[in-house]
Amino acid sequence: MKYLPLNKDIFIENRKRFVGQMQKKSIAIFVSNDEVSSNGDAIYNFKQNSDLFWLSGVTQEDSMVILFPDNPDPKYREVLVLVRPNELKEKWDGKRLRVNEAQAMSGITTIVWLDSLDGLLQPWIHLADNIYLDSNENDRKSNLLRTREYRFVDEMKSRYPLHTYLRAAKIMKELRGVKTALEVEVLQKAIDITDNTFRRLLKFIKPGVMEYEIEAEIFHSFLSQRATGPAYGSIIASGDRARTLHYVSNNAECKDGELILMDFGAEYGGYCADLTRTVPVNGKFGRRQKTVYNACLHLHDYAKSILKPGISILDYTDKVGEEATQQFLKIGLIRKSDVKNEDPENRAYRKYLYHGISHHLGIDVHDLGTRTEPIKAGMVFTVEPGIYIEEEQMGIRIENNLWITKNGNKDLMKNIPITVEEIEALMKR
Repeated sequence: MKYLPLNKDIFIENRKRFVGQMQKKSIAIFVSNDEVSSNGDAIYNFKQNSDLFWLSGVTQEDSMVILFPDNPDPKYREVLVLVRPNELKEKWDGKRLRVNEAQAMSGITTIVWLDSLDGLLQPWIHLADNIYLDSNENDRKSNLLRTREYRFVDEMKSRYPLHTYLRAAKIMKELRGVKTALEVEVLQKAIDITDNTFRRLLKFIKPGVMEYEIEAEIFHSFLSQRATGPAYGSIIASGDRARTLHYVSNNAECKDGELILMDFGAEYGGYCADLTRTVPVNGKFGRRQKTVYNACLHLHDYAKSILKPGISILDYTDKVGEEATQQFLKIGLIRKSDVKNEDPENRAYRKYLYHGISHHLGIDVHDLGTRTEPIKAGMVFTVEPGIYIEEEQMGIRIENNLWITKNGNKDLMKNIPITVEEIEALMKR
């Protein structure tokens, strides 16, 4: 890992929270992700299972976390399973965790080698009535591949068919949605790296620069600050390309008079930042560009003002939609007749703002959390309204990351330049 060691109390607290939700006489088992082949004998860069990382901080393949709070032997109430270091493999693929390193990273005292697990796991299972197994229950997940956690479910049910099986993911959705202060400290570091990178870009962008050159600057800046890398594929979209929400080609020239929408964020310590800014390629907003930008910024500020405990994402989105309607009337995108005759299922403002306003953020960019239940203190959300105008070949989006508190919210990106005046001043220098 490139980042500095994290505070193991993050993971100690996370395990404590999970165990507090388990039924009596239950064991919970979490397995790491697969190493996935790409082409030939190559594999994709390994990405740890988010739930296992949340519990342990371990990023190594072939790992497991086992929680059995009612185990008669206290030594085995928390177990971290690792692959045994192998000299030959390490010559090819690099060093694997030793016991003391894994203990310092995770706060788990008992480390078991994977090749000796079976003799221990079977009697533990026999002592338990219930088995919690993990599954990817992110609402946005892809179902194309049957991943390791699902194959492990099949294996366990085959070996122990008479136990009661429970969904660890149901608990995880609740717990991971609410961040501890220790988690937010790490997230803030990812955000600070992203802030530094954005300020660097404001000095770099000019007419004639290529989108991929900007992407390269982002990657260089992230790595030089100990980030793992980008939290997701950076979107560097100049001109009309900014209307494509997940534009990733990043291969066009940025031209004088255009705006450029940049959606990017660093991953640090397993946590993801998610920033969007839209800036003028030549350093100066045109009159119409400024009008539309300020309308988007108004929506951004309005959304932040109402994103508080007690409101649901669905109700919040409806309220932002009402405000968007008023702003779009004001800047001439829609008419009163459009609003009067709109389809309630496809409202008039949706022609120019066709995505959601916020999503949960954390270990995953689109992190676990509810959309229908009231927002709780501790949740972290993006706030990212946009305005996309086909007729004017213009797309603007403004995105910050907010930590919800009992008294409202805390903008974790409050120091990142956001107004027309701030952006123009920094680009001028």
